[in-house]
Amino acid sequence: MSSSVEVSASSHPRSSKTPPSPDRRDDPSLNAEKPYGTLVDAYGNEFKIPDFTVKQIRDAIPPECFQRSALRGFGYVFRDLFLIGTTFYIFHTYVTPGAVPSYPARFALWSLYGFLNGLFATGIWVLAHECGHQSFSTSKVLNDTVGWVLHSSLLVPYFSWKISHGKHHKSTGHMERDMVFVPRTRELFAKRIGVLVEDLSEVAEDTPIHSALYLIARQLLAWPLYLTANNTGHNFHERQSEGRGIGKRNGFFKGVNHFSPQSPLFDAKDAKLILLSDLGFAITGSILYYIGQTYGWRNLLVWYFLPYLWVNNWLVAITYLQHTDPSIPHYNSATWTFARGAAATIDREFGFIGRHLFHGIIETHVVHHYVSTIPFYNAYKATEAIKPVMGEHYLANTKEGPIGFIKSAWKNVRWCQWVEPSAGAEGLGKDVLFYRNRNKLGTAPMNLKKN
Repeated sequence: MSSSVEVSASSHPRSSKTPPSPDRRDDPSLNAEKPYGTLVDAYGNEFKIPDFTVKQIRDAIPPECFQRSALRGFGYVFRDLFLIGTTFYIFHTYVTPGAVPSYPARFALWSLYGFLNGLFATGIWVLAHECGHQSFSTSKVLNDTVGWVLHSSLLVPYFSWKISHGKHHKSTGHMERDMVFVPRTRELFAKRIGVLVEDLSEVAEDTPIHSALYLIARQLLAWPLYLTANNTGHNFHERQSEGRGIGKRNGFFKGVNHFSPQSPLFDAKDAKLILLSDLGFAITGSILYYIGQTYGWRNLLVWYFLPYLWVNNWLVAITYLQHTDPSIPHYNSATWTFARGAAATIDREFGFIGRHLFHGIIETHVVHHYVSTIPFYNAYKATEAIKPVMGEHYLANTKEGPIGFIKSAWKNVRWCQWVEPSAGAEGLGKDVLFYRNRNKLGTAPMNLKKN
């Protein structure tokens, strides 16, 4: 297989000095030599389908990692709220026309305010995410109450998100059931750019400016589009068990969103929770309207929506980079299992911001997909515990820390454009899909042209 890969196997996220688990599932085909053919990821490295079980993962995690503390959780909530309030007080009090006469200087300082409170508010978002997974405390009522208040304050429909996000965890890496950042197939990508499927390997490369504009648009718009049109989610709603998805498709005004009780993202029994989510959203919207009317819409834009845009940016970047990488596989129904799908995630490193302000959501995402009720402050220890079980299938890209995290956002836009089977796949191996691109980076896409 031709490849223009420039990354060595030793620097590949799948490389590991830890040997794979010697235990194998009771599946005779796994003992056959290459039963799936030759599977190759975008880096050009051969991929072997994971053979460990969820039980092995759970058994490896120390019991203390499962312990949840409401007191500790509230400590982080109050810390993050204190940081947000203190930052607002300092800038509102001291960055005024009287204290800082220069408009460019005030503009720069208030831009800094937006960035800082965007970081702290992202921490609040992550803590509400903990509530949604019931890892904030041992009380479901307390978890959902705190999560509803925190997420509503950030214009997030808490229960709606919680339900669809739970389905994402149950179907991670599944091409027809996953709920977020489901990659395009070769066919869908070809259709989007208006070429024949067999011509895809020959089309011109994306220009850097095209990639940059796409990246900027995604960071600004992906989250509101996900809530209102299920952008990046699967589009097989007609398979919804209650028949609520018949005739409904992703997109605006097509019946798929996070606000309607009739959306196929939910079951009929979820209706009251969806309405409660909408109520929280409406309450926050009313408060913001009052602030805009009372103190001025320009002030509201700076005080609230500037940090809000930063929260959206970090949320999209974090989620995208947790589930998108040249080393990550995706599975069709014939080959997907929960254990395989959970391994189709990757840990990264964002330094002080990631570990302390974002509560480790970037650094410990792999273990979170296996046991989502582990609180974030115990996830580091749990991550170390599962590495020997996962072996080469534990994916992490921590090089260059925060700079590497930012670089990965650009790199993945260029490398990860669609998924397709490996050229050497056989049998069920054709239901294991890997990223390819038209930018001549990494493993070349299949040449479907007949000679």
